Amino acid sequence: MTDALLVLTTHPDAEGAEALARTLVDERLAACVNVLPRMTSIYTWEGTAQRGEEHQLFIKTRAAAFDPLKARLCELHPYDVPELIAVPVTHGLAAYLNWIDESTT
Repeated sequence: MTDALLVLTTHPDAEGAEALARTLVDERLAACVNVLPRMTSIYTWEGTAQRGEEHQLFIKTRAAAFDPLKARLCELHPYDVPELIAVPVTHGLAAYLNWIDESTT
């Protein structure tokens, strides 16, 4: 077992997604953030079906950094309620998981 987490969020534009990723890595809240190309999201917001273009972010961190990462993400994110889902990493390459630990505070 590891305390590594894969945290998911979305962002409405590429530049903002990259800036958010850079901040999380620079502040050592994440070891790495992958910013995926634009995608279409279909969702319900305030009772109405919506369609939007977004970028998915895969944030690699550890459980101990989750609360400060969450606070920073909510501070910087343009959405009132950003996607923020953390998935525990139960298995992985030991060297990679160690790198996540060493790269985050």
